[in-house]
Amino acid sequence: QVQLIESGGGLVQAGGSLRLSCAASGRTISRYGMGWFRQAPGTEREFVAAISWSGGSVYYADYADSVKGRFTISRDNAKNTVYLQMNSLKPEDTAVYYCAAKSGSYAGTRDYEYDFWGQGTQVTVSS
Repeated sequence: QVQLIESGGGLVQAGGSLRLSCAASGRTISRYGMGWFRQAPGTEREFVAAISWSGGSVYYADYADSVKGRFTISRDNAKNTVYLQMNSLKPEDTAVYYCAAKSGSYAGTRDYEYDFWGQGTQVTVSS
């Protein structure tokens, strides 16, 4: 089992930045693909970003108001932690952000590919 705990969420003004952290315990995540997803009220959970076990491959959501170019996913396997640096935040980025771990080195973009999930951290961006 892998336990994931997100932190770093909060209230920020539009244009601001936040850095989310996802600390893992129970197992080393060095052989897990890791991802970030988010869910706004009344919407389905959506993919944000993912990173392979080595950090050599990263993927970002490619939908309207995409996070690509504003968000950066990274990982520190020595610290068993994954990060999501969020810059130029917009009100539409407001959501609960979830960290997830996927068995195998591939970084998946679908939530059903992930085996372990954190409880989420709230990000609220005011206009």
